[in-house]
Amino acid sequence: MNSISTLVCFALKEEASPFRKVAIEKAGISILIVGIGHDNAERSIRKYLASNAPELVLTCGFAGGLNPNLKVGDVIFSSRNQSEPPYAGCYEKLTAAGAKPAKFFCADRIATTVAEKRKLRDETGADAVEMESAAIQAVCEEKGIPCVTVRVISDPANEDLPLDFNALAKPDKSLDFGKLAWTIAKSPGKIGALMELQKKTSFAARQLAAVLEKITSA
Repeated sequence: MNSISTLVCFALKEEASPFRKVAIEKAGISILIVGIGHDNAERSIRKYLASNAPELVLTCGFAGGLNPNLKVGDVIFSSRNQSEPPYAGCYEKLTAAGAKPAKFFCADRIATTVAEKRKLRDETGADAVEMESAAIQAVCEEKGIPCVTVRVISDPANEDLPLDFNALAKPDKSLDFGKLAWTIAKSPGKIGALMELQKKTSFAARQLAAVLEKITSA
């Protein structure tokens, strides 16, 4: 097996892009794009771990805010096992880098409305929602590899997303750009909101990369 120090997983290349630019100069760091959702994430991480043996796995990317105190660009991490080695050292680095401990809920669909987010908050007590980390955490636990969830808020609890991206997804959960184009053609008034969302997600990805750069430094 190949041996690396840290594997950093993202669902989408857009989430990974800012960190990829700094990780290229770091020894022992590998980036894996796992795809959207539980099934894609599990399949990707199992395939990778069949021929690689990282010392630590970070499951990263965007998360929807459920806690109304979290804002776009806030970097949060799972507080699970934080007092146990080797997690303690990683959590100390995360806190020092400005990240906040949080509780995550892993869903099978994107929470697109304030009402959905409020319902998830009430039902789970989670601070944020995402779609891949539970699968990655489970596979890593099975194989005895430490795994930490590190995410950034891309849309806060008090904001609807401009479109129902669940309805625009292909069966593999990737975005169907044909459906997106048709939806925008029918509702051109959504263009401004989509451009604003792109600005927010770009900012969030840079904030996440800044924290990841600090915690993966020697």
